[in-house]
Amino acid sequence: MTVIVAKWTIDEYHRMIDAGILSDRKVELLKGEIVEMSPEGEPYAYCSHESAEYLADLLGKGATIRQAKPITLPNDSEPEPDIAIVQRLGRKYREHHPYPENIFWLIEYANSSLEKDLERKSKIYAEAGILEYWVVNLKKLHLVVFREILDGEYATKLTLTAGTIQPPAFPDISVVVERIINS
Repeated sequence: MTVIVAKWTIDEYHRMIDAGILSDRKVELLKGEIVEMSPEGEPYAYCSHESAEYLADLLGKGATIRQAKPITLPNDSEPEPDIAIVQRLGRKYREHHPYPENIFWLIEYANSSLEKDLERKSKIYAEAGILEYWVVNLKKLHLVVFREILDGEYATKLTLTAGTIQPPAFPDISVVVERIINS
């Protein structure tokens, strides 16, 4: 027996949201599929919040930090990364969520969603042209950094537990890894 999965466009997804069909669900659109999101445990909520505040202080007026808000990607995806570091476009975001060209980098915090974040989302983000993507493994307390897109996938994957890292979008800024993984 073949299972056929119904695929949705971003427009159809938005119409479902506007109609209130998804109001009781915590979901995101990934490659045309509506996917349930994992609930936030205490470590997840604490770490992502503290990191967002740290990055806001570090980047100042250079970027906007959006927490658990949608981004719109051309591959029928509208994920809600835990932290999106985006251009400061002010009221433009009343008209649309950040597009790939507005995004400096994304961060996901993963406990139960680790496989989805490392595999599925990394492919979706690379395919959409997101130049940098970080995943914090809350079980092992390390940071996985994806960079350098080649043939629609990230060619470089670094795993860090300490030290500093310079995001390519802000080469003069040093991000302390321990502040991101909150170890």
